[in-house]
Amino acid sequence: MAALPSDEVAAALGRVLARRSGSTGEVRGLQRLTAGGTKATWSFDWAVPGAPPQPQPLILQQTPPLGAAAGQVPKLSGPQEAALMQAARAAGTPAPVVEAVLAPEDGLGEGYVTRRVAGETLGRRILRGEAFAAARTRMAGQCGEILATIHRTPLGGLTFLQAFTPAQELAAYRALLDGCGVRHAALDHAMAWIGRHLPPPVAPALVHADFRTGNLVVGPDGVRCVLDWEIARIGDPMQDLGVLCMRTWRFGGLGEVGGFGAREALYAAYESASGQPVDPQRVRFWEAFANLKWAIACARRGSQKRPDGRPASLELAAIGRRMEEPLWDFLNLVAPLEMAP
Repeated sequence: MAALPSDEVAAALGRVLARRSGSTGEVRGLQRLTAGGTKATWSFDWAVPGAPPQPQPLILQQTPPLGAAAGQVPKLSGPQEAALMQAARAAGTPAPVVEAVLAPEDGLGEGYVTRRVAGETLGRRILRGEAFAAARTRMAGQCGEILATIHRTPLGGLTFLQAFTPAQELAAYRALLDGCGVRHAALDHAMAWIGRHLPPPVAPALVHADFRTGNLVVGPDGVRCVLDWEIARIGDPMQDLGVLCMRTWRFGGLGEVGGFGAREALYAAYESASGQPVDPQRVRFWEAFANLKWAIACARRGSQKRPDGRPASLELAAIGRRMEEPLWDFLNLVAPLEMAP
């Protein structure tokens, strides 16, 4: 749907929250936070007359309709993502608190309203800001504990989640790459390497699949909230540990875990909280695969064209040029594994 003016969004939000709470209130300070690459995110306060003097800080996320690629790789609708966040939070994960799920009659498309959590999400600020110095010393352990909680989330009622084996993931991303028409020797090599090193099946669990710096709300006390659940799936729990260790999402930080911590701290906390051993080689496989996936995502963005054949936008073309960064990380990551007995 076309983007609505902010005053129309505010009016529609007022009706949504009034219906939910049974009280008429006022939407204040509505502010668009993103340009809507995948979601349109708005920040606002909800003030109800006669309620406590401090308005409730909230977030609106408008989720786009599922595209054709959603049939190849897991992608949740707005209501599905909201239901998953509720289930994850009930299991003990610091997921956003869902206050309302949008209905078609609301005129805002698909999406949901959650409570706004104070903190920082920008990776470079988290990794360099003095306010987060103490948080950085404990975040690897916190992430291990949070991931253990995610992976033991009961799956009953989450029938919309797609189960994905490593082989199915490889086939899906091969189809995405073929569909965008980009050819590159390093991409071919990475595809072949992943195909040769597919790990055997393990007991499946809920996998966030995008658990990384940038999708975590961080305060001086550490990780406060886990965002962006729209590509969650049922799969190998080690996938989440691998994504968290990707160099791309370290934002220049020195720690191998998200730029802020050490693998040893992540692994030890995960094992203690889950009671399950970490398989470092399996984590490395998923880290390598995550680099390939990001390279394919860059290639797909960079290959998008206007009807006249020109690049869809300068921003997308620039993202396409970044394809070589995760490929370089992939090659550096797998070289020691290829020499291992």
